[in-house]
Formats: sequence, structure tokens, C-alpha cells
Amino acid sequence: MPNFVLFLELALIAVVFAGLPLAYLWRRPGYSFFQRLNWVLVFMTFDLIVFGAFTRLTDSGLGCPDWPGCYGNSNPLHALGDIRQAEHLLPDGPVTVMKAWIEMIHRYLAMTVGALILVQVGVAFTKLKSLGKGPLLGSLGLLLLVCIQGAFGAWTVTLKLQPIIVSLHLILALFLLAALTAYAQQVWVEKNSSVRLLRVRPVPGFLWLTAFVILFCQIFLGAWVSTNYAVLACPDFPTCLGSAWPETNWQEGFTLWRQLGLNAQGEFISPVALQTIHWAHRLFACLVLAMLSLLAWRISHQSNPATENLNRFAKLLLSLLALQIITGISNVVFQWPLVAALLHTAGSAALVFCMVRIAYWTSWKRL
Repeated sequence: MPNFVLFLELALIAVVFAGLPLAYLWRRPGYSFFQRLNWVLVFMTFDLIVFGAFTRLTDSGLGCPDWPGCYGNSNPLHALGDIRQAEHLLPDGPVTVMKAWIEMIHRYLAMTVGALILVQVGVAFTKLKSLGKGPLLGSLGLLLLVCIQGAFGAWTVTLKLQPIIVSLHLILALFLLAALTAYAQQVWVEKNSSVRLLRVRPVPGFLWLTAFVILFCQIFLGAWVSTNYAVLACPDFPTCLGSAWPETNWQEGFTLWRQLGLNAQGEFISPVALQTIHWAHRLFACLVLAMLSLLAWRISHQSNPATENLNRFAKLLLSLLALQIITGISNVVFQWPLVAALLHTAGSAALVFCMVRIAYWTSWKRL
């Protein structure tokens, strides 16, 4: 199939998928359409992250071993012959009909987010006179970010699930979620509006920024565990193979540029290196728990009336931390069940969302 036909079919699929939320939003015209579109993008991106985790956890990342289509087609129905042939040659391999559909649905959702961001750019452009350049420039930045994310999605397939590429793909997805949330929560004040914004600082910005950076470091370590299939390298808890400090090989475990399952020399990665990857994630979790708990404590001990919404997010932050602890331990104790693994990824995305919302309520109060 010629490439332009493939891209045209994929574009039409993205339009259909994007048309569903747009049709709902279109019934509520006006300025609120813009804000609702922005929040729909946050919701869709969160769903995309969770479905991306489902794609990875079901080993469907190479369900269609080419990109952007499936054996040069826009959907697995047109590629059933190739898929069944690959499945016949390797019954336990990465290509099956089910895995192909999972992989392509993930791509359809990603294209939908991209299409909705294009709509967002268009709407922001129409509001240049009333809102200025801010919304348009922000939306163009989001478009650039989603294009970069799409490139990493392509490299995930073409580089055969190379761990660093897959890990960065997840990190960029969470960064996109954070950026979309920050964009959606903006009070885009019209030039002739009488609305004023008051800056409040119930929580030190340095504390929030430190906690946010530490959270993203931990998410990367978690992605590194998952993409290297090191979740069960330490099959017991709280020890690792019965040891309070297992044998480690930090150089082999954290050589970033290498193929899946191999070390830098092209040999099979050692169990010790996998233990090191797993153990690093556990150790860093203690720091994340301490920092985010400290942040929630600082928020909850403020008496300023402006912190009412902040207190809600502080409670949500503590609840999500508890969820992460439970699902993280469950992944080990119950041998990496799919539900616990999905909830662990969803919890990470929810923590990022919560932290961005805390930053908003920390910085501004509408009058």
C-alpha cells in the first residue's frame, strides 16, 4: 500500500476517534468549549498512558512490527495473513492477532490526542484578539511535544523495545500530561476583563520543585524496571532474595544504551544487574515517600483560607502514595499481576496530575 494512502487512512481514523469527544463538546459552544477541550485532552492523555502500560504489560509493543501501520496496513483486519503467518512461525512470539489490535488501538488513541491538539491550536488561533498570544504559543508547544512523543513511539517499534527508548516514551507521556494539565488549568483572562489574580505562597516553591523532580526520577526508575523486565528480580519483600542488601552491579544495570535483554557487550544481562535495577527503584521509593509526605504535611498545616483546594489535593496526594505502596508491593508478592501493574502506572500518572494541580493552587488565587 502506498505510504500516502496509509497515512490518509490513519488520518481518517484519527478524525473519527477525535470526532467523538468533539461532537459532545460542540453542543456547548462559546469560550467554555476551549476550556472543556483542554480538560478532555488531559483525560485522553491519562487514558493513553494507562493503555500504553497495558500494551507493554501484555507484550504487545511489537504486535505490529512496523510503523505507523500494521504490515503496511491501517488496521490488523487487512493484515490478518501476515499476522497469522508470524504467529504460526512463533506461537509464543510478539505477533498475534490480539496483540496487533492492542498495539494499533494504542496508536489510534495517540493519533486522537494529536488530532485534538491540532484542534486546540486552531481554537487558540481564533482567540488571538481576545486572549493574546499566550494560549496559541502554549498550544504550539504542546503540538511540538506530542510530535516528539510520536517519534519516540515510532522508535519504540523500530528499535525493538530498546529499554531507554521505551522508558523515555513513558517519561515524555507523563511530561505531556503535566504540560496539558498546566495548560488546561490556566485562567486565560481576556484583555478587557476585570478579573485579577492574587499570588499566594502557602508552600515554598523549592519544596514543590524538589518533590516534583524526585517524583520524575522515581518514575524513570520504575519505567527502567518494567522495560528491563526486572520486576521479579527480587521476588520477596522487603528483602531481596532474603538479603537486606543484595549483590549489585550498578554499571551493567544502568548502562542506558543497549538492546532489550542484553548488556553493553551484547551478552545476556546478568541477574545481578536486574536485581540492581529493581533495588534502586525500591530504595528511591523511600525518598519519594518522605518528600511527598512532607509536601502534603506542609500543605495540610496551613490555616490560610486560600488553601482549601490545596488541602483536598494534599489528601489526594497521600492517598495516591498509599496506592503506589500497595500496588508496588503487590507486584512483587503476587508475581506481577496485570491489575496491580496497571494501577501502579495509573497511580504514577495521577501523582503527576496532582502535583501540577498543587502547583497551580500554590501560585494563584482568582479574585
